[in-house]
Amino acid sequence: MERFKQQKFWNHLSTILMLGGAVWCCYQLYSLDVLPRNLQIPVYSIISLVCLIIVLVKFEFKHSKKIATGMMIVSYILAACLTLAGYYLYRTDGTLSAITAIKTTNNNNVSLIVMSNSDITSLEDLSGKKVGILKNIDKGGTEKALEQIQKEMPVEFEQVELDSVPQEAMALYSGEVDAVILNEAYRTNVTELDDYADFSQKTRVVFQAHFKTSATNEALAVSDVTTKPYNILISGNDTYGDVGELSRSDVNMVVTVNPMTSTVLLTSIPRDSYVSVDCGDAYACAEGQLDKITHTGINGITSTKRTVEKLLNIDINYTFRVNFSSVTNIVNSLGGIDIEVPEGQAVETFYADSTLEGVTEGWNHLNGERALSFARERYAYIDGDNQRVRNQQMVLKAIFDKATSPEIIVNYTSLLNALESAFDTTLSQGEITSFIKYQIQAMPGWKFETYQVSGEGSTLFCPSLGQAAYVTVLDQNTVALAHDKIQTVLDGKNADEVIEPQPQETETDPSQQDLSGYDDYDGTGYYEEYPGYYDESQWEVPISDDSDMEMSESGDPGLDADPVPEEPSPDSEE
Repeated sequence: MERFKQQKFWNHLSTILMLGGAVWCCYQLYSLDVLPRNLQIPVYSIISLVCLIIVLVKFEFKHSKKIATGMMIVSYILAACLTLAGYYLYRTDGTLSAITAIKTTNNNNVSLIVMSNSDITSLEDLSGKKVGILKNIDKGGTEKALEQIQKEMPVEFEQVELDSVPQEAMALYSGEVDAVILNEAYRTNVTELDDYADFSQKTRVVFQAHFKTSATNEALAVSDVTTKPYNILISGNDTYGDVGELSRSDVNMVVTVNPMTSTVLLTSIPRDSYVSVDCGDAYACAEGQLDKITHTGINGITSTKRTVEKLLNIDINYTFRVNFSSVTNIVNSLGGIDIEVPEGQAVETFYADSTLEGVTEGWNHLNGERALSFARERYAYIDGDNQRVRNQQMVLKAIFDKATSPEIIVNYTSLLNALESAFDTTLSQGEITSFIKYQIQAMPGWKFETYQVSGEGSTLFCPSLGQAAYVTVLDQNTVALAHDKIQTVLDGKNADEVIEPQPQETETDPSQQDLSGYDDYDGTGYYEEYPGYYDESQWEVPISDDSDMEMSESGDPGLDADPVPEEPSPDSEE
């Protein structure tokens, strides 16, 4: 009798858990709203019908020990499956909420940096020392850092004003100053220079000021992402860790999506493109001046977005911001990606990380670390940065293919974990779930097209550096063609219908180039709109055939051009 009561208890419990799991799963499925309408009733009906059948069988054969036991086991299994499915749906909802939360601030970190062998170990040791600060670059960040230093430890020290980021590094290395104050967003501007490639190894941070600045990046939403075409800007920061930390935007790609024609156009802009800058939310920026597009990331993604809109004469509807950690974590969570390397593009060893195996011609399966290095690689290619842009497009397409394949089911949990901190976007949760529903129902065969703007290398002044640097002076024909291709896809046609003009030879000397598409250019690299933004006497760069600047294999001059290192450092910027 006692044994019969126990069996009855466990049988009833299995029924309760099964029905509870069904309610939990259906509620989460309803809340997430990813099922197309024509599938909602069938799915809910199937779950309810299965539970009902099990309950009826249990009641009908309650006196049959074998059938009752079998149905009880089935009930427990179904309860576990439904509960687990509900949990995954709950986690998915939380992940979508996290990545679509509107960001109203940017994270800023400004460091007090000394040489590793310095006797300065705390703020108290700054008394009577010389501290280098940037005179005109990132004034706001410097002021915030000085305020927080005095608040933390009131101490008197001499402030030495310097004109450029490289000058700060030089002053610190030479002993002209005992410490420098530098925004961490500018660190890679130092480490990419040959003389200071070891900056992160030879220095240490004594104090770091943290503060937030306002961010006003808003979506230009379309009425329906499943029927209306739109542009998404993907901005890839050159940092690890928090994707919200300001840093250079080394990946600048416009993704044009037309769901009605199932067409996706990837339009890439080289990182060194010399463009007229829109400052966006930045409070210390030379509005309208020419600088490398990668430096707009230091001002925030709003600056990058508006600069791209201005350059291509288009509207950006949404933005995605990622960084190095994002790529690594997402690819690893997918179980790796597969890319096909064209003939002649094999790489034996990545300069970005010499410890990793390169890629061979044909299909390669890459984990997160190798995928990131492949996307950053340019030293190994004669075509340099242009090939790196193509690599980035291949990696993005491979991630999309893997994420929309049935294999995603196996790696779903790890993908959710990776996505929570991988990127932020101005797409709303409702728009993302609508797109998922569209993908489930229509299962479109997406057609990917690619294009990239291009130009000629030169050496011109960059306000964010405070000195001249290698830049890519864009061919305005390719800029106009990029606009036309984007508009063609938005209009429901294929981008390859727009014919590309034959390339024209241009001179390296900027005075001989057609720069009419650039605002405020006067042929010398100097700009009169912002007098005092930099000291012209602090930089002299020969721009001639007999320039003694070293050239990389791809023809890029030194300075900010990431020249080929003899022994690549993992901390050197790509």
